[in-house]
Amino acid sequence: MNFKPGDHRARWPGRGDQLDPTIDSLSAVTLKTADMAAACAFYRSLGFKLRYGDESAAFTSFVVGSSYLNLQLDRARPPVAGWGRAIFYVSDVDALYRVAAAIEPGPTTQPRDAEWGERYFHISDPDGHELSFARPLAGTPPPGP
Repeated sequence: MNFKPGDHRARWPGRGDQLDPTIDSLSAVTLKTADMAAACAFYRSLGFKLRYGDESAAFTSFVVGSSYLNLQLDRARPPVAGWGRAIFYVSDVDALYRVAAAIEPGPTTQPRDAEWGERYFHISDPDGHELSFARPLAGTPPPGP
């Protein structure tokens, strides 16, 4: 693939310089879990709303704005530590931190203002998936192109 400086869209092989298609949104993130009941309890306690499945299902989905957070049961292969981080925008970082501090496992960081213009904190779910809950600081332009 060929990229030109400042061009955020991919140039597709075999199509010359045609810029097509663009990626418009994220539909869902699917995380593996070794214990669906523990994972569902964790996400529900943080305020995630159930869309499909439940603690006894092999696949469960929670609504996240216009997207979804999915959990897939996989007892044979435990989740990989250090895989990355899912970041969720929330209405009030400090209020959610207080909720998160009352559950196990609790937050791994305290809320702070970052130099890139967000207030955030981190927490890991029962399978070790790292999550960040954030909110743009006042005066920070919204993310996007």
